[in-house]
Amino acid sequence: MNGSDGEGADWPVTLRGVTESVVATLGPNDRWNQAALGLHAPDDDGDPVTAVTWGTTRTRGNFGRRGGGVIQFTTDPREFVDAALDVTETNDPVRDGAAAWVDVDARRIEEGVDEGTEWVRWALTPRSATVRERTVPTINRGFYAVVDATVAASRLDVPAFDTETLLDRLDYFAETVERCGGPAEREAFDRIDDLTGWRDRRNESF
Repeated sequence: MNGSDGEGADWPVTLRGVTESVVATLGPNDRWNQAALGLHAPDDDGDPVTAVTWGTTRTRGNFGRRGGGVIQFTTDPREFVDAALDVTETNDPVRDGAAAWVDVDARRIEEGVDEGTEWVRWALTPRSATVRERTVPTINRGFYAVVDATVAASRLDVPAFDTETLLDRLDYFAETVERCGGPAEREAFDRIDDLTGWRDRRNESF
């Protein structure tokens, strides 16, 4: 296991665009809440990595109370689905599927309201980073379809998004996972079905 400790630690992976992660934040019950979090890479060197929380989520509240959390880069799509769509609390911050993680400070830098939903932008500064495993990069469309499906599923019933369009996207992602995914990706997508009931809703719309 490789790691670096202390102020000014670096991110253990190269971030570009928006990188999907799982963040663990310590709640008032001393349990770690696991949630999906998109990491926005800075446009200019020297600027911080940022993330936006939408609404009055546990992540927003815990960032505000604790001033940080643990960012995880997981290789297990099932952990990502649970973090994105379910309330998942653990005794330890780091999940089994995390290939690397970063203990970060979270500082509120901007906030506003978008179509009735409050949002907060946070600057994330690494305090320490650990790499548990390094792998040769592979491309599995099933894994990425699961990630995209969690985004679509999380927007169901949000007024700013068209429900029928989201259900069509979920149907496409389901076909992709069935064709290209492995057992873990199929199990993860079954979890999306259980948590959202999107298939029944789509059938009812026809």
